[in-house]
Amino acid sequence: MQLDVRLPIGLMFSVFGVILSGYGLLGDPKVHQQQPLQLNINLYWGLVLLAFGLVMLFLVARAKKHPAA
Repeated sequence: MQLDVRLPIGLMFSVFGVILSGYGLLGDPKVHQQQPLQLNINLYWGLVLLAFGLVMLFLVARAKKHPAA
């Protein structure tokens, strides 16, 4: 049995991404109006974390489908 570190990393980043994106979506919009650029940074970085986690999980699924020799 080989340990594939992409699985726990993918799960961790996906969970953090969902939590941070949810906080960005459901948070108080007045907070973002006080910032200089008025960006919802929690939403954007949550989506980045979620995308990275999903890429890691895709790589795990692809590695299980086509095992190395």
